[in-house]
Amino acid sequence: MVDFAHVKAAPSPDLLTPENSMMLFVDHQPQMFFGTGSGDRTSIINSTVGLAKAAKIFDVPVVLSTVAAASFSGPILPQLKAVFPNHEIIDRTTMNAWEDEALVEAVKATGRKKIILSGLWTEVCLVLPALSALGQGYEVYVVADASGGVSPLAHEHALQRMTAAGAVPVTWVQVLLELQRDWARSETYVAVTDLVKEHGGAYGMGVFYAQSMIDPHAAG
Repeated sequence: MVDFAHVKAAPSPDLLTPENSMMLFVDHQPQMFFGTGSGDRTSIINSTVGLAKAAKIFDVPVVLSTVAAASFSGPILPQLKAVFPNHEIIDRTTMNAWEDEALVEAVKATGRKKIILSGLWTEVCLVLPALSALGQGYEVYVVADASGGVSPLAHEHALQRMTAAGAVPVTWVQVLLELQRDWARSETYVAVTDLVKEHGGAYGMGVFYAQSMIDPHAAG
């Protein structure tokens, strides 16, 4: 029942903001990409890098993690590392990132309760920490297009399992625009529209066209 006396123009506390969220990137590594079969791997890379650049634009805290980098999975995605060239990368032995003490401490240190989670593979390296973090009171937003599983079925069922447990499936552009949320926010306007043009596919082409043919400040 709506209490009309208290209805006002204000955002929901469920929305992601630069102040209440952090990003956790898990196992975007060569060996993991080799086994990814749920979608186009080039598209997953594009979405991952777009998401990382969104974090940088809005100064959202980031935790980067790999598993068995030296012995099996290889180094972190170079395009991702290039966005955060001096950032610590937490390497683990655990498939469940939430069982690695250093990683959990890094997440805790951000002081944020909303985790924007992406990684490979969805059915293992995302499900396990997502369920673990949810169980400890965190809110988890799974970036579906910056993640991948070994098959379409594995990816989809993993998303369903996390959603059933309370996680929220999102896409990288959805996260970007939710962080921006108002085109009048001039301090990030240019960076956001530039990012959309670089990594936003057809949407980015539309922004490029609008700014070229209609109005240099067109967006949305």
